[in-house]
Amino acid sequence: MSAPTMDEAAKLLADPLTYTDEQRLHAALAHLRGSAPVSWVDVPNYAPFWVITKHADVMDIERDNMVFTNWPRPVLATRQGDELQAAAGVRTLIHMDDPQHRVVRAIGSDWFRPKAMRALKVRVDELAKIYVDKMMAAGPECDFAAQVAVNYPLYVIMSLLGLPEADFPRMLKLTQELFGSADSEFKRGAAEGDQLPALLDMFQYFNAVTASRREHPTEDLSSVIANARVDGEPLSDIDTVSYYLIVATAGHDTTSATISGGLHALVENPDQLARLRDNLGLMPLATEEMIRWVTPVKQFMRTAAKDTTVRGIPIAAGESLLLSYVSANRDEDVFDDPFRFDVGRDPNKHLAFGYGVHFCMGAALARMEVSSFFTELLPRLKSIELTGDLQFVATTFVGGLKHLPVRYSFG
Repeated sequence: MSAPTMDEAAKLLADPLTYTDEQRLHAALAHLRGSAPVSWVDVPNYAPFWVITKHADVMDIERDNMVFTNWPRPVLATRQGDELQAAAGVRTLIHMDDPQHRVVRAIGSDWFRPKAMRALKVRVDELAKIYVDKMMAAGPECDFAAQVAVNYPLYVIMSLLGLPEADFPRMLKLTQELFGSADSEFKRGAAEGDQLPALLDMFQYFNAVTASRREHPTEDLSSVIANARVDGEPLSDIDTVSYYLIVATAGHDTTSATISGGLHALVENPDQLARLRDNLGLMPLATEEMIRWVTPVKQFMRTAAKDTTVRGIPIAAGESLLLSYVSANRDEDVFDDPFRFDVGRDPNKHLAFGYGVHFCMGAALARMEVSSFFTELLPRLKSIELTGDLQFVATTFVGGLKHLPVRYSFG
């Protein structure tokens, strides 16, 4: 067997700072798609892995979930991070494979089906108005990412879980520490990428929620999770907490990144802003384009369960593959002029929510929140411009803009 293909550009995907410089990131990914779409990465502090950058390959791998499994390495982390996650015993939906994944996913899936979304839309629209009103009151300038975008989706998902409003700031801080464990502004652990302090606090908090909901069940998603049974047995404490963890964190951080990045794209493309404001009927397409443009989940990992090949390159059993959604969503073979932000893009076969059995359970909610927010904002927005430098979260997993300073007026 020949030596694995290695490319310097692929090594950048193991560096959280790469995601703070979009020009550098996209240049590297475009090079890989063209020259080394399946590339081996072996760098200090990480177990080696393959980088997969083509849309078709990402889809094929996600479709074949028996050959390419989520367990034991669902996301890219340092060796120390892998060890800490294993020691903590975290087992969210992204750690599980079928048939366990299918059974556990079903516990909360009804809360995200179309019928439930229709019932929730009135509340989501109300919250969109509340947060656009807050933006208006804070004007004529604000840090949109830090003051508006992070709070609106947080309020939606915490309300769904039935958690008290007084706890929302704590949950935001813990989520930022978890996903921003490599970011100098957000990290809390002593070492870069150390998520353990935030995880332990999350465990403590949600163990208390579980105890409360088991003693006094209420009509919310927290009670459904706390009292769930699989094969007649309640979920273990770690599986219960892990379920809360994925809903409470991914349920808002990804959406806030999309809203911030979506607004930035509109500001940078005033023709598209005017086009959408003049025709709100484009909002479903514009929402998909914002999600593609931002791609808040940067990657997931898979592990080969047996010897196989990708694009003719041998992949040995036990080897890991990084699926670059950021790259797939700018693939020139799939998207016409992929670096053009187009609020009317159709078709838009982005993979920001994944594909196959692990397709994002909260996709419909995320779409609704993005659509509701911009449907409320744009008719009231008279002008908007950037007033300072953008700042992105240093991450290799979930993230986007953390600071978006803007000046605006409402009319």
